[in-house]
Formats: sequence, C-alpha cells, structure tokens
Amino acid sequence: MADAENSLLGETTCGSLLQKLQEIWDEVGESDEERDKMLLQIEQECLDVYKRKVEQAANSRAQLLQVLSDAKLELSTLVSALGDKSSVGIPEKGSETIKEQLAAIAPALEQLWKQKEERVKEFSDVRSQIQKICGEIAGNASEQTGALAVDDSDLSLKKLDEYQVKLKELQKEKSDRLSKVLEYVSTVHDLCAVLGMDFFSTITEVHPSLGDSTGVQSKSISNDTLSRLAKTVSALNEDKKQRLHKLQELATQLIDLWNLMDTPEEGRRLFNHVTCNTSALVDKVTGPGALALDLIEQAEVEVDRLDKLKSSRMKEIALKRQVELEKIFASVHIEIDPEAAREKIMALIDSGNVEPTELLADMDNQIMKAKEEALSRKEILDRVEKWMSACEEESWLEDYNRDENRYNASRGAHLNLKRAEKARILVNKIPGSEKGR
Repeated sequence: MADAENSLLGETTCGSLLQKLQEIWDEVGESDEERDKMLLQIEQECLDVYKRKVEQAANSRAQLLQVLSDAKLELSTLVSALGDKSSVGIPEKGSETIKEQLAAIAPALEQLWKQKEERVKEFSDVRSQIQKICGEIAGNASEQTGALAVDDSDLSLKKLDEYQVKLKELQKEKSDRLSKVLEYVSTVHDLCAVLGMDFFSTITEVHPSLGDSTGVQSKSISNDTLSRLAKTVSALNEDKKQRLHKLQELATQLIDLWNLMDTPEEGRRLFNHVTCNTSALVDKVTGPGALALDLIEQAEVEVDRLDKLKSSRMKEIALKRQVELEKIFASVHIEIDPEAAREKIMALIDSGNVEPTELLADMDNQIMKAKEEALSRKEILDRVEKWMSACEEESWLEDYNRDENRYNASRGAHLNLKRAEKARILVNKIPGSEKGR
C-alpha cells in the first residue's frame, strides 16, 4: 500500500492508473464481466469530462466571438457618431485569432471612448449655453437647471459646428437685447429724473434684476421684460407730456396774473423754474425735477393765491388805470365825470359779473384811444395856445401904442421896443386879424 501511494504521488497517467486498477482487481478476484462493466463506466465518465470541456471551450469561444462582435459594433458606432476615421487607427480585417483581434481593437476603442467623452463634454457645454440663452430670452432661465442629454448618435464635428453657429447667433441676439435693455433703463432713468420719480422702485417693478448695478450680464433680456420696459417708457413719456402741458398752463396763468397785478420782477424770479418752460418742446425739457409733482403743486398753490389776491388788488389796479385815463383827458381839455367813472368801476368789480382781465383790457383800450385822441388834438391845442398868446401880445401892443412916453429913454424902453416889434409880427400872423389883413 505504501508503494502504491508513492506511485500515485509520482507521475500519474491513464495507463498507470489502469494498470494499478488491473492489479487491484486481480488481487480482489473481480470477474471479467464486472471488470468490463467498470471499464465501460470509466470510459463513459471520461467522455463526459471531454464533453464538458468541449462545451466550456465552445462557450468560451462564443463569448469571445460575442465580445469581438460587440467591440466591432461599438467601434463602428463610435466611428459613425464621431464622424472622423482619420483620427484613430482602426485595425484591418485579417486571419488573426479572436484574442489577437480583440487585442488589436482594444486600443482603438479606448481612444474612441476618450474622444467621445471629450466630444460629449463639448456638445454639453455648447448646448448648455444655448439652453441658458434661450431660457433668458423666454424668461424662464431659473427653471433651466437640469443637465442636458446629449444625442450619442451624432457627435460629429459638423454637428458641433452647427450648434456653435447657433450659439453665436444667440449670443449676438443676447448682446442686442442687452443693449436695448440698457437703452430702455437709461431712458427710464432720465425720465424719472425729469419727473422727480424714484428710479429704483420704477425699474424694479419691471424686473428685479434691472435694479442691480453690479452685473450687466445678469439683467433680464426676456421678451416680457423688453415689452414691459417699452410700456414703461411710453407711460413715462405720456406722463411727461401731460405734466409739461399742465405746467405750461400754470406758467401762462402766472404770467397773466403777474401782468394783471403789476407784480415786480423780483417776485416773478421766484418762479423762473416754472416759467422757463412756457414754450419748451417736450424733448427739450431734461433738467432734474423740471416736471416734479411738487413743482406743479407749488405752481398751483401760487396761482390759487394770486387768484384770491387778484380780487382785492383789482380795485387798486383799476383805479390806477382810471387816474391815468383822467390825466390823458385833462391834458387835452376833455371834461369827464371821474367820480361817476370810479363808482362804475367799483360796482363792476363788486358784482363779479365781469372778468378782471376783461375789465382791465377794456380800460387799456380806453387809454389807448384817449392817447390817440390826445395826439390828434395836439396840433389844434398848440394853435389855440399860440392864438391866445398872440391875442395877449396884441392887447399889450395896443396899450403900448397909446402910451405917449413909449419913446422916452427910460429904463427898459429898448426892451419894450423889441417886444413891440415881435408883437406886430405875431399879430400880423393871427388868422382873421385886422392888422394881419
């Protein structure tokens, strides 16, 4: 038994084992029939082992063939997706074994996978930027948070170029929109300054990002924002027109009241900031606070104050006009009843049936007509005055001629003689005078 174990530990083959089995059978005394049966059993078991090994080898080969087929398919798919065969050394078909073919394909696959990862990243970056800008234009940029799925079937440079061209177009559109937004914001700022409104609250009502002075790129450029900005600018422009019209009406009323009440220049200068835009065009009014509501309210208060003051000042102003009229009439010797005229003026003012401006305009018209009348009578009055003076000289000359001592060399005689000579000349010029004839 010890020799048999030592023999088993040595070189073991099928023949040695069969020989050892024969010896054991001989020693035991197995029959030939039993021996044949056992040999058939051993042969069947050996066949089963071979079959299993062959099946395992066949399965292994099938798996390798599947792996090779998958690798070739993957290689073909990657090449098709990337669209660039020249960048990777693709092995040619040959008579190599399966493992050799797999070993030849592996480096190409690894390189293509690396290229695919890089290309996918490029596609993802470009498409993310496209999605972001599209979201900004649509006004839902905050909702575009998920990662984009990249289509693996087409990762060609041509497709990438198409996306890049689209990205450049969107970037230009974004730049144009941003410029338009900034232009609107600047216009709103200028209009708010003129109207005395709070720019920050006005612009943030359109969109909160528009009030951010730190980041230009963060401002909203959506269609809705542009539309609301346009409406805001339009509303502010309309408000500007209405306020300017209101202020110009108030300024005109102020000027009329000042002229009516002979307001001095220093009093008018206090409202130069109101009257300076009396005839200004709306586009020319750009000063800060030029159309602020408090300025308009200030002008309204002043107009109300002057309106109330007007009735008390009207009597004084009207009486001044009446005094001026009386002086003109007196200068041309036209008699009027000043007391009756003044009572009539006071009664008209107290009744309130006539507008003060109309009353003063009527009195100014009377003064103008009186001045025209005085001017037309001036020549006649001058002639009458000269005639009266000549008559006085004629009377004196008659007295002088009757004076028997007129030629005495008394003091002043020579002066009387000169006066007499002038008097004769003047009297001779009097129309209808006997001496003149």
